[in-house]
Amino acid sequence: MTASVTLGKRRLTPDSRPYVIAEIGVNHEGSLDQAKRLIELAKEGGADAAKFQSYKAETLASKHSPFYWDISKEPTRSQFELFKKYDRFGPDEYRALARHCEQVGIDFLSTAFDDAAVEFLDDLMPFHKIASADLTNVPFLRKIAAKGKPVVLSTGASTLGEIDMAVQTLRAAGCRELVLLHCVLNYPTPNAQAHLRMIKGLQRAYPELLIGYSDHTLPDEAMYPLMSAHLLGAVVLEKHFTHDKTLPGNDHYHAMDVHDLRRFMTALDTVHDLLGESDHKQPTPTEGPARANARRSIVLTRDVAAGERLTEAHLTYKRPGTGISPLHWDDVLGRPALRALESDHVLQWADLGQGG
Repeated sequence: MTASVTLGKRRLTPDSRPYVIAEIGVNHEGSLDQAKRLIELAKEGGADAAKFQSYKAETLASKHSPFYWDISKEPTRSQFELFKKYDRFGPDEYRALARHCEQVGIDFLSTAFDDAAVEFLDDLMPFHKIASADLTNVPFLRKIAAKGKPVVLSTGASTLGEIDMAVQTLRAAGCRELVLLHCVLNYPTPNAQAHLRMIKGLQRAYPELLIGYSDHTLPDEAMYPLMSAHLLGAVVLEKHFTHDKTLPGNDHYHAMDVHDLRRFMTALDTVHDLLGESDHKQPTPTEGPARANARRSIVLTRDVAAGERLTEAHLTYKRPGTGISPLHWDDVLGRPALRALESDHVLQWADLGQGG
């Protein structure tokens, strides 16, 4: 496995403009029309993919599963009850959403949370996304890896040992292209708990993989968390997406809307231009004139007769850099002038004989 992955129509490398996933999840709240509208808004904002969540409450959570989110934002105190509110879509609805994504021109994705969803989603998606909560679900990892598509795996609330196990399981079961997403499972995540430096830790631990970031912070005007994650090396960025951030409950309160997304994508284009195409330090083609003219050459401080040997008293350094560079100062000392030269002459090698 190498640090490049094909996600949808794009081939990503560590230097790529990020692949941006608008995580609609279940913010459609069971309305197919609203889900389609959210797809259109995600495309309008500039995202690469619109992503949903495919589950049934009965296969996802026990009826006795407690909440783990901010109940001042989402008051439901049972995972089962919350999931039951939003599990109205089935295979037909997701096929309709995939067709709408194709018509709109954006990649369709949905995170599968059970075996049945893996099966009906596989033909609809260019790759599979696995939620943090399934990172230790060995049979589920094997089932997804066996599909032979790229995998994007969130790593929220996990140790490196658990991530190692998941990576090894996916590879052994047939996964050849894998992206790991740093993620913090707090809803919402305060900025001080985002721990974006962990992106660098994942890069050190898995230098052969691309690393991304799944964000649960509250959106701000500058979208600092997503931009900071990219500057730390994240090449896949995922954030919840809604049409109205003021709506109560579920994932609206920590989602971005189309205005946030559009503003971020515009800033991202600027930052990606600033970063450039390579981290190898070398002169750029546009620096050629400055390199030639702003650097110094060795220049005569006085007239020199033919045959006169040069000393430091004869020499200084001035622009342009089209003559002998001061890098060769010591090589010039003691050499004879082959012809008479005037003060302020920019020395060339052809002006000098061999040193004495």
